[in-house]
Amino acid sequence: MQENAPLKRNAIGYASSVVIGVASTAPGYSLAAVLGLIVAVAGVGVHAPGVLIVSFVPMLLVALGYKYLNKADPDAGTTFAWATRAFGPMTGWLGGWAIIVADLIVMANLAQIAGLYSFLLFGVEAPSTLAVTAVGVVWIAIMTAVCVIGVEVNARTQRWLLAAEIVTLAAFAVVALVRVGLGDGALTPQLDWFSPFAVGSVGALTSGLLVAVFIYWGWDSLVCVNEETEDAETVPGKAAVMSVLILVGIYVIVATAAIAFGGVERLAGDSSGDVLGLLAGDVFGSAVLGKVMIVAVLTSAAASTQTTILPTSRTALSMARAKAAPAALAAVHPRYLTPHVATWIMGGLSIAWYVGLTAVSTNILFDSIAALGLMIAFYYGLTGFACTWYYRRALTKSVSGFFLAGVAPFVGGAILAFVFVRSCFDLGRADAGSTTYFGLGSPLVIGIGFLLLGVVLMGIWRAAGHAEFFRRRPEAAAPDALGSTPLRVGAHEELPAVV
Repeated sequence: MQENAPLKRNAIGYASSVVIGVASTAPGYSLAAVLGLIVAVAGVGVHAPGVLIVSFVPMLLVALGYKYLNKADPDAGTTFAWATRAFGPMTGWLGGWAIIVADLIVMANLAQIAGLYSFLLFGVEAPSTLAVTAVGVVWIAIMTAVCVIGVEVNARTQRWLLAAEIVTLAAFAVVALVRVGLGDGALTPQLDWFSPFAVGSVGALTSGLLVAVFIYWGWDSLVCVNEETEDAETVPGKAAVMSVLILVGIYVIVATAAIAFGGVERLAGDSSGDVLGLLAGDVFGSAVLGKVMIVAVLTSAAASTQTTILPTSRTALSMARAKAAPAALAAVHPRYLTPHVATWIMGGLSIAWYVGLTAVSTNILFDSIAALGLMIAFYYGLTGFACTWYYRRALTKSVSGFFLAGVAPFVGGAILAFVFVRSCFDLGRADAGSTTYFGLGSPLVIGIGFLLLGVVLMGIWRAAGHAEFFRRRPEAAAPDALGSTPLRVGAHEELPAVV
């Protein structure tokens, strides 16, 4: 066991980095679960592709923030490290906490899907809760072990899982669109389907955005392995932008095919949470061939289970190195050069969370997942703001830097701040979850409760004699950081402190 040892350098290339980014969002599962909800929003309907396009905008803008912050500091802690530099240790700590909590929450959902679809693949239509949970736990254990063995094995596994997923989604889209062209579909695609301005009202567009924006979440996993990526200062940032562009292409094409073939009423009326599975048998003309969509969702959930462990373990590693978390989390395996202690702990916590909530109440599990959006909007938005503020002294020195490192991340952060506030109102309604607490919907109480828990834990950590981290002062990039001279600061070098 080595503490503060470096992770394995140059283990991931550009292509593998993009694969991790795309796979982390679980595009097959995300579309299957969310497309029906977007289509069902009054005033959206056939314009769901346009909503998917506009919801991609804040992701692209924030991805630019990741690109420039990673250029300054390729630290595996990402938002934790960068928000600490820009705004100070307390803000940074809460950003790291939000990443860990979001990943732990979603792991339960991914394990549930992986377990259920494992049975569906073999024709078991109604497996027991115990059986699904047991298989879900096995999936988490396997993927945790893969993450411990090495990021290279992780990347190779992701290539196969993502390839199976993309091939299946592409086959679905092509066959569906061909059949629509031959007159077998419900609707003929129109250009205005892709225009957000064609949505019935601003309210409908906003409601669709609130649902759609989160299906892009997860691409930042590729940046969390920046210290293990070739050319750590530049490749992760470029891969982040590319993965978001690939995702919007997948989502728009598959959504268009599904709507054209199935029609708005069929997609909006689905209550299974799997609209692609609903259509697959009809699209392929065979129940057997229709099972390929089960493969897509299963591989999607399995791949995302694996890549979700990456950011949690590496954020914990970064926090431990900065003395913001227990030192044991900074341990690096001497052979595999991975944060094995943090990885095993995160895998174990994921299993405990999943099994515990399933045993207590599946309603609480689903309420927790509904609250997930608050964590995502919080730390993505924080990263956008951190980029603009960190580079504030350099923004007037370069036109491209002003817009790409200043305006774009700020606008992305502002959009996600709006999403956060609007989600608080939506999740706080009495009918937003399975029950109410203090007159508020359970998803809001859970989401805000997790953030407040982070404040409490941060205070306990500081009071327990770990004040060193909290004495750090905010920093700013040098005025020439975005000029002709490239900015290259090592992952653990300290920049001059600037109040």
